[in-house]
Amino acid sequence: MQTENITNHIVKWLKDYATNAGVNGFVIGVSGGIDSAVTSTLCAKTGFPLLCLEMPIHQAENQVSRAMNHIQWLQENFNDVSIKQVNLTPVFDSLIDAFPSVENEEQRFMSLANTRARLRMTSLYYFAALNGYLVAGTGNKVEDFGVGFFTKYGDGGVDLSPIADLMKSEVYKIAKYLGIHDEIIKAAPTDGLWGDDRTDEDQIGASYDELEWAMLMLEQGKNIEEFDGRAKKVLEIYLQRHNANKHKMDAIPVCMIPKALKG
Repeated sequence: MQTENITNHIVKWLKDYATNAGVNGFVIGVSGGIDSAVTSTLCAKTGFPLLCLEMPIHQAENQVSRAMNHIQWLQENFNDVSIKQVNLTPVFDSLIDAFPSVENEEQRFMSLANTRARLRMTSLYYFAALNGYLVAGTGNKVEDFGVGFFTKYGDGGVDLSPIADLMKSEVYKIAKYLGIHDEIIKAAPTDGLWGDDRTDEDQIGASYDELEWAMLMLEQGKNIEEFDGRAKKVLEIYLQRHNANKHKMDAIPVCMIPKALKG
């Protein structure tokens, strides 16, 4: 992997896109995770203004501190990096109070997790509109096109995706090249939507290295029946997630009306 060349390619792509779009800069949600750390740094390297939003919703303190440490590092190393802290916890709690109660608490809990991501998306677009900025997405290839591990119209609601063609392992290589803090590189990946310490691997049932392997095997035309044991289990997890989340990865279906019916 040509890490330096890939980094320069993404930075140039971001600069060209922003210039052609006639926008003033970028806004990004910084979570304390590897993907947002890398994406925000790539945006900062363009020289365009960068607004970093830190948006806790009952967030674990270590996630908040990692996010703040990273933003401070950005400000020390790049020009025109600013921060807005938006505490969405009371907004989230008020929304919960406004919603009617339901019998299925587990389903309600899942729906509210996705609501957190959508509140953050709404906040990002508020500041994007105020400043004439683009919302930079932080999804990687495995999440965005493999298992669909993102919230539709939440963290999936962005203007452009700088790292969506990079596997998670490649994101880590870019992070080390950029000098991202070790506390972020070594932290277990988490979507931070649950208010506890559960990781992405806890939720998915497989590590990103395993999911990358599964994605590669299927791209090579391998059949799941060729494998057994843990390998087969990982492929089953990948396929189940991929198929269940295709509605996120495909274009919104449109009911096309026959011309004869319109005449």
